[in-house]
Amino acid sequence: MDRDLRQNLIEMLRRQGFALLDDQLVLPDSRSKQDIRRLYSHLRLEKLQQATQLLSNESTLLPCFANGNEVEVSRIRPRLVPVTAQWQTDLFNYASLAWSIPVSMGYGRRMRFLAFDENNDKLIGLFALGDPVYNLRVRDQWIGWRVKEKNERLYHVMDAYVLGAVPPYSYLLGGKLVAMLTACDEVRDEFKKRYTGQVSVLRGVIRQPHLALITTTSALGRSSIYNRISFEGRRSFINLGFTQGWGHFHFADGTFEQVKAYLREMNDPVVERYKYGGGPNWRFRVVKRCLARLGLSTALLYHGIKRQVFAVPLAENAQEFLRGQDAEPMYHSMPQERIFSYFKERWLLPRAERDQRYKGVTREDIQRQIMGIP
Repeated sequence: MDRDLRQNLIEMLRRQGFALLDDQLVLPDSRSKQDIRRLYSHLRLEKLQQATQLLSNESTLLPCFANGNEVEVSRIRPRLVPVTAQWQTDLFNYASLAWSIPVSMGYGRRMRFLAFDENNDKLIGLFALGDPVYNLRVRDQWIGWRVKEKNERLYHVMDAYVLGAVPPYSYLLGGKLVAMLTACDEVRDEFKKRYTGQVSVLRGVIRQPHLALITTTSALGRSSIYNRISFEGRRSFINLGFTQGWGHFHFADGTFEQVKAYLREMNDPVVERYKYGGGPNWRFRVVKRCLARLGLSTALLYHGIKRQVFAVPLAENAQEFLRGQDAEPMYHSMPQERIFSYFKERWLLPRAERDQRYKGVTREDIQRQIMGIP
């Protein structure tokens, strides 16, 4: 089994477009956004293949998207809706298929939202918040965390692991609007409502559900959506730097299941240890252990794609609160209606005047995008 699995992993990496040189992965020289999309294309195809049942319901989901001629820019008004009903879940998952970088399912606590245009009841975009990764150097340095404080206060951080707008609103900088809505008061209220009185899984205690910080990471290197996002003169998305380029996304095509089966056969305890949420840290350790057992370099986990990391403080004392210096966060006031009013004057109206491509979008265009058809 060792030899077969070893060969499967090497062939899978080559199929994705990686070259192997001296036990190191070699990416395309240019590392353009298009190159990065190609590296993820196998995962996107895998997502589509897994979505057969969802796609069979397409006739009821596609009408939730707007044709360009149904969008009246001056009358756009977003309505944020927490995902609770099954049709909302289906719509969220279906719209997520439009992303060129496959969407994660998230880990641990999860909150999903749909943003609709009240004027025509069509989908503007969506986002999802989930538990953040434990180890993120640039975040931890920015907060000033020591291990003890991080263990106690990471609970008050969520990560926007899905975020974006769908056509035709994406042509109107809807991605910036959706990003700004992650920080609105209504999201904080939903977090408080959902987690008040809840016992945390890891620590077994009830904590005050203060959502103080949201983080997010660009999928394609330097972000064009999050850079320069401000609200009423305050920079709301703070650039923290870049990830180092380590991860496990490229161990896909069903190989992760093979990796787990192999380690179980070897009676390796890492498969079951620290499995809470099946999160990225656990998956990383599992792949790393498998590579070492197969005699492959663990440097194969270095894919080299560095993602830009942003922090979105929801309180003026977010860092002090997360370090344990302040007992309560002093929240910024950011109701969604005021956020949209600011966005409309700052970005929406100028973009609609300059770029009218949104008018030509049809639902059939969106359907082709979801199916990956040029």
